Amino acid sequence: MQIKKFIFSPFEVNTYILYDKSKKCIIIDPACNNKQEQDFLLKFINENRLKPVKLINTHCHLDHIFGNKFIADTFNLETEASKDEEFNISNAHNAANLYGIKMDAPYPIKKYLKEGDKISFGFSELSILHVPGHTAGSLVFLSSEDKFIIAGDVLFKGSIGRTDLPGGDYDTLISQIKIKLFTLSEDIVVYPGHGPETEIGIEKQTNPFFQSETYT
Repeated sequence: MQIKKFIFSPFEVNTYILYDKSKKCIIIDPACNNKQEQDFLLKFINENRLKPVKLINTHCHLDHIFGNKFIADTFNLETEASKDEEFNISNAHNAANLYGIKMDAPYPIKKYLKEGDKISFGFSELSILHVPGHTAGSLVFLSSEDKFIIAGDVLFKGSIGRTDLPGGDYDTLISQIKIKLFTLSEDIVVYPGHGPETEIGIEKQTNPFFQSETYT
């Protein structure tokens, strides 16, 4: 599986395209919010002759769904995310107005994803982990074969997602990271929603939010 990262919008969101030899791909958290960013994304898809088959959100804060409507319209795709993200996606357009940001109102979630489900495309498959705390429906996508996770805003290099927005809860996020993510192999690469990549082992050893813990 190949991973292409784009950094879009003033919020510097990591948008990911995952693809394999089949040329089928999925788009995770399309954050392109102007024509230049949209064209940049399309250029990569077209130059690599990719066929987008899924539009997926780790969660539905406005910065991670700026490009949802554009991707849905361009490739005739439906939004896939947790049912618990319906509040965030339905309020995203109003939130954008509060920030003074122009945004196309996203379509509702059409396919609900939950822990235990699989995301299949081409020759590839991702497992879904539900890791609430940043939002109620935050999802992490795991490739056991290629040893990586797409973590959204759950876990960052040296940090964690904020928990002061609706649906957020600090204690829940901390406990869920320890239960769901820090039990994974330490060489799993973490592709976060913002910032650079890291590894599970590195975060267990150095992330300041977990240094009171001992892992064996």
